[in-house]
Amino acid sequence: MASPQNNSPRIARFGVFELDLSAGELRKNGVKLRLQGQPFQVLALLLERADEVVTREELQKKLWPSDTFVDFDHSLNTAINKVREALGDSASSPRYVETLARRGYRFIAPLRNEAAEDERSDAGKSARATLVSPDTAPSITIHPELEVPIPHRGVTRGLFGLIQIMYLCFYVAALFRIHAIQNIADSFLPLWAATALAGAVLVTAGVGIPLRFYLISGVGFDHQRLGEKFRQLFPFVLALDQLWAIAPFLLLQKIGLGLAFGASAALLYLPFSERTLIRMAYVSRP
Repeated sequence: MASPQNNSPRIARFGVFELDLSAGELRKNGVKLRLQGQPFQVLALLLERADEVVTREELQKKLWPSDTFVDFDHSLNTAINKVREALGDSASSPRYVETLARRGYRFIAPLRNEAAEDERSDAGKSARATLVSPDTAPSITIHPELEVPIPHRGVTRGLFGLIQIMYLCFYVAALFRIHAIQNIADSFLPLWAATALAGAVLVTAGVGIPLRFYLISGVGFDHQRLGEKFRQLFPFVLALDQLWAIAPFLLLQKIGLGLAFGASAALLYLPFSERTLIRMAYVSRP
């Protein structure tokens, strides 16, 4: 098993993570995570002894000198919990850090052999240089939660932006044709229900327009916390999009029942597509 201390530079890679001992950083898909101090040192020691049991006593001697007065059990448990939080791991079903009761901890994920990778890279560098540039070289990264290859961020962000523009067009067209919507509703609904439907269109479109502008600007300027913000907004976005999914039935007389049903079914699924695109474009930070 490769040791992080034997690599040059001193970087240990496992899964979608890499631990840079020289810089003191833990990164996930190239994004720096918050892990400093004792939790970082605990992870570094576990990586150094990957596949081996590191006892609690060894961790105490390594990280908490004998002249340090501290609640060792509480401090170590806190450090291990922070490591697991950063890695998205859990004690009950560990993928990275395994707990051995009354003994210690063991890092169980495989480390990538950087020496072998560097050797293969150097051997083929001159041949690849004439064919592809580093920016266009193929690289497949698996999403840690969705477990699918992560496509180019420009594709996922572009598709998400197009969906927002589509909804924006829906809202503007509905507001522009609100009297026609009222007439259509009057043809198959009581007066009070038709009025309520037209009012619902006005309210939801009025709320939806600033929401779509916010999402378009967020993805357009690549706001790094857009994934987190969208997860918070998703229940509201879902409710709004489900209401607008029945819009094709307003055109029932022109497009027919089958096409209206199919269009509504697609619109019902669309908010879940938005969530998936955001999760692929903005990998969540633990």
